[in-house]
Amino acid sequence: MTDTPVPNSAREMIEVSHLTKVIQNGANRVEILRDLSFGVPAGQFLAIMGASGSGKTTLLGLLAGLDDATSGTVLLDGMDITKLSEDHLALIRGTKIGFVFQSYQLVPTLTARENVLLPAELAGFEGDIEKRADELLDRVGLANRGHHYPIQLSGGEQQRVALARAFVMRPPVLMADEPTGNLDSANGSHVLDLLLKLNREEGTTLILVTHDPQVASHADRVITLRDGAILSDCLQNRAVVEA
Repeated sequence: MTDTPVPNSAREMIEVSHLTKVIQNGANRVEILRDLSFGVPAGQFLAIMGASGSGKTTLLGLLAGLDDATSGTVLLDGMDITKLSEDHLALIRGTKIGFVFQSYQLVPTLTARENVLLPAELAGFEGDIEKRADELLDRVGLANRGHHYPIQLSGGEQQRVALARAFVMRPPVLMADEPTGNLDSANGSHVLDLLLKLNREEGTTLILVTHDPQVASHADRVITLRDGAILSDCLQNRAVVEA
């Protein structure tokens, strides 16, 4: 491992420049993120670590266009998403970014298969996405659970549905916020294995927020935040994971 900033690659999937997030709490001005600048090469697995309150989830939200920056820019595949309208952002999120959340975020009134298909429906995709959804459910071990509703699935199964949903549109970027945080160690390990296996196979750029050093040990690179600033930016040898 080397504790030096990662150099720019020939093709950056994400470029962050002087990104700042400030909120006003009464008379107090609170800096959540302070002048962050870094790039993420296409295909890299980046883990973002830090203590609670360090700004890591806020950073992920800004990278996904889910929150507004106070200043600075975020380029996603060359496009400055900080300058886009909400409608344009929604389109970008639907086609270029997959999401995996700690709390699964499945729609309770939809079956597992319908949840996986949801991003395609929201994006108005008209191709043969149903075959893709069925293949992904099979790859996460839920081929026979597609017609079950979330309440009929375990936490680990729900997160596997969320993984399939995140990959269904073949997004170039996948963002995951504590994807194993609500799972026991066995289920968490299985979900992480599946996430990394799918990520390798699909060739996506993966940005994952975690507080768990064991999860971060599988990343190509780890950025650690403290008090809204980059404490360290380290390349590391990626651990081998087999699902």
